[in-house]
Amino acid sequence: MIGKLKGKLAEISGNVGLIETASGVFYEVYLTPSLISKTGAKSSIEVYTFLQVRDDALVLFGFETRQQYEFFKLLLSVSGVGPKTAYNVISFVKLDSLVSFVKNNEVDGLTQVPGLGRKTAMKIILELSTKLKSEFDMKNMVMSEEDKTFVDALVSLGYKSFEAKKLLSKLPKNLSLEQKIKEALKNNKK
Repeated sequence: MIGKLKGKLAEISGNVGLIETASGVFYEVYLTPSLISKTGAKSSIEVYTFLQVRDDALVLFGFETRQQYEFFKLLLSVSGVGPKTAYNVISFVKLDSLVSFVKNNEVDGLTQVPGLGRKTAMKIILELSTKLKSEFDMKNMVMSEEDKTFVDALVSLGYKSFEAKKLLSKLPKNLSLEQKIKEALKNNKK
């Protein structure tokens, strides 16, 4: 198993980097966009790696921190989530946001990842909530028609869907739709 690589980032092509080790061996590694932006070509790099063994290829995924690597392995433990999907999640959402999305049952936060559908996001939250010792709450996953209208109204005003849902969760349940919108706008000026 290749657990960590240290060397010089010789080339970058898309999200794949070619890392040259001190011994002169080049490894092709998938790198996150944040790692690529921090590390330019021809500079030193040190990454944690996960080796995927397939019938037709050996694929290396690189991670900036040990925490990213560990969360990637947690994502792989979710049924139906493979290395490409897990790596996509790690690549497009910051680690603290991922943990927050799982702990707060924020499906829309996860669905902002390109290619990640609602069902897979729900499955990730459901299966990881026990591993992260958070309470899975189905009522946070399914909204009433009035709540959907509230979220749509805030989205039309420039809020992101998960921000609108977070605001909704902080409002008293007994308010009318109009009162909820007014309260949200009054207490959270954008």
